[in-house]
Amino acid sequence: MAIYTKLDKEKVVSIISNYNLGNMNNYQGIKEGIENTNYLVETDKGKYILTIYEKRVNKDDLPFFSKLMEELSNKKFICPKPILNKNNKYISDLGSKKFMLVSYLEGKSKTNLSPDDCSSVGKQAARLHEITKNFDFKRDNDLSVKSWRRIFDQVKDKCNRIHPDLPKLIETNLEDVEKDWPENLPKGIIHADLFHDNIFFKNNNFSGFIDFYFSCNDFYAFEIAICLNALCFDGISENLSFNVTKAKKFFEGYNKIRKISDEEKNCIKVLSQGAALRFLLTRVFDSINIVDDAIVKIKDPIEYLKRLEFHKNAKSLDDYMV
Repeated sequence: MAIYTKLDKEKVVSIISNYNLGNMNNYQGIKEGIENTNYLVETDKGKYILTIYEKRVNKDDLPFFSKLMEELSNKKFICPKPILNKNNKYISDLGSKKFMLVSYLEGKSKTNLSPDDCSSVGKQAARLHEITKNFDFKRDNDLSVKSWRRIFDQVKDKCNRIHPDLPKLIETNLEDVEKDWPENLPKGIIHADLFHDNIFFKNNNFSGFIDFYFSCNDFYAFEIAICLNALCFDGISENLSFNVTKAKKFFEGYNKIRKISDEEKNCIKVLSQGAALRFLLTRVFDSINIVDDAIVKIKDPIEYLKRLEFHKNAKSLDDYMV
């Protein structure tokens, strides 16, 4: 979340008047995250999140995101629920941009998840996969392995400003991943961005996933690999270490709902290496292409160098579990 599109009170009041939510009482921008503009809006009927979709979100994908959140909510999965406007539509126009209003999710994210938290996240990720496996709508992953070299080509002449060895390190890992990437693993809808700031807890219990705007159809095991990167490393920047206890608890939680196949287990190394590379590349891209006047907190790309080193040196699933 971030603030690229600045709205004054009069504009927010005008937007809320198109919903059956009573009067707008208060609003404030949310600066966390980097993809879209977000405001917390309070009305007579409660709290809501107003999301204005910026450059990385394809407008044609918005019906998928709104339908996914709607269907998940209908299946009692805890996530934001899109709100219909007075024209009975979820998606509205704001000049050349689109926006959506969704329900406010109670709870807060944790900076550092405990092993038990990781177990809860594993269980809920598997629930998401099980609930959506029969959904009849889909979206291709536009940040899949096929896109990473294109992103690298856009940053390789400048990324040495961030770290002198970055171009060589990215190229080496990209060659590994492109060579070993699997083709036929179980797949379906995944969240694809389960970082700690997109996972809420209330009274130390899981209270939902937010920010579904990378959701897509891809390998279920790629979701697991993303979570290993996002949730199972401790420390900061270049002083990171992999927490085997957290990883084991995540796997245990996931397996309680959906059994991970041997084929998926055998691919965890390359999928985790690929997930680290994907987030390194997009963080590098965002660091180099900061939007003028935007209120945004850019995430540190260097954190992913240590993750890549761990995955590159891993031999098998045992390195993630022992």
